Amino acid sequence: MSLNKKRRASTEMLVIAAVLTALVVVLQLLCSFIKTGIFSITLALIPIVIGASKCGAKIGAWLGLVFGLVVLLTGDAAPFLAVNVAGTILTVLLKGTLSGLCAGLVYKLIEKHNKYIAVIVAAIACPVINTGVFALGCFAFFMDTIASWAGGGDAFTYLFVGMIGVNFFIEIATNIVLSPAVIRLLNLKKQ
Repeated sequence: MSLNKKRRASTEMLVIAAVLTALVVVLQLLCSFIKTGIFSITLALIPIVIGASKCGAKIGAWLGLVFGLVVLLTGDAAPFLAVNVAGTILTVLLKGTLSGLCAGLVYKLIEKHNKYIAVIVAAIACPVINTGVFALGCFAFFMDTIASWAGGGDAFTYLFVGMIGVNFFIEIATNIVLSPAVIRLLNLKKQ
């Protein structure tokens, strides 16, 4: 690959990453008004999957980190910040960063066989990692608080049914449908 082609590819990746960064911020800000329970629906995972698929795991991790920062700054994490600041920051930043990183790694692993399937698996991995790390953070830092929120009910059931359930299914469904569709549209442009 010539130096000009490398520079052009590098510039293209930088532009895609910048546009997707802005999209993550805008989507998360808009979605902060769409709540199920105390949490917002997260559509920002879609540009994270797109970035991880088109630009790699490092860009996916960056987009996930930006997503985590926006969650912290918009007040979506406020109920947890009131309980444990360090645990909240660690959980929120880690869940976003790891979801983007893992989406990129999964995509890279599978793309050699089938790029379309790779996007679908990355679109599944991203919300699974995001929600899984959130659940682990809840177990590590917030189970006493979640038990009090459950009002005498089972904290485990409240966490998985009341807090995570609906959001997770909406996030995974939108990711499975929209991420591959957007990637296909972006790939049409190149043909």
